[in-house]
Amino acid sequence: MQLKSDLFGIVTRVARPDANDSWVVERDTRAARWWARPLAHHLATREANALRTLAGIPGVPRFESFARGVLVRSWTDGDPMQRARSRDPAYFVEALALLRRLHRAGVAHNDLAKEPNWLVTSAGHPALVDFQLALVSHRRSKLFRTLARDDIRHLLKHKRSYCPERLTQRERHILATPSLLARIWMSTGKKLYLFVTRRLFGWADREGAGDRNWKR
Repeated sequence: MQLKSDLFGIVTRVARPDANDSWVVERDTRAARWWARPLAHHLATREANALRTLAGIPGVPRFESFARGVLVRSWTDGDPMQRARSRDPAYFVEALALLRRLHRAGVAHNDLAKEPNWLVTSAGHPALVDFQLALVSHRRSKLFRTLARDDIRHLLKHKRSYCPERLTQRERHILATPSLLARIWMSTGKKLYLFVTRRLFGWADREGAGDRNWKR
């Protein structure tokens, strides 16, 4: 089943009948436009590195393989945040704990403003997908710490949308104080991003949200 097709390739869900009818997700960068293929491969490599680093952490897809331009990871059974619209405070407590585990392992997701990258499992637990922009760093550089804080701030923005009454004073302070990198992005980089994605490529801000209504 094809989940997504864009300039950077095709994402499909594939059955593995030899493994108790389990499913995997394949990201095929070979199908990318020729001029976007190097970037597509780079993004897939980043995702593979992040998933390898996060092996064994619940709520993160399991890395299967990455060869000949095809990344294979496990399927995560859940609904994207914008569809599930969870208002359970426990979900956001668990989501914050999940982010803490990512950061302790040396991974900043770096793309959590997008609701489709957050899943709500059938049991109501948080899960994450799409690690193409993830930063893997075990030195905890200033850039890593900034991106990790932005991960948390993006989660809190979602919490403000779905469960605002449970925001703590400290969380409100984090929301009110974006990092310098975030401020620069909002004032300059995001404008360029929106121009390229909306005007040139015809994408929307929530690009991928429709495709990701499928359980992943």
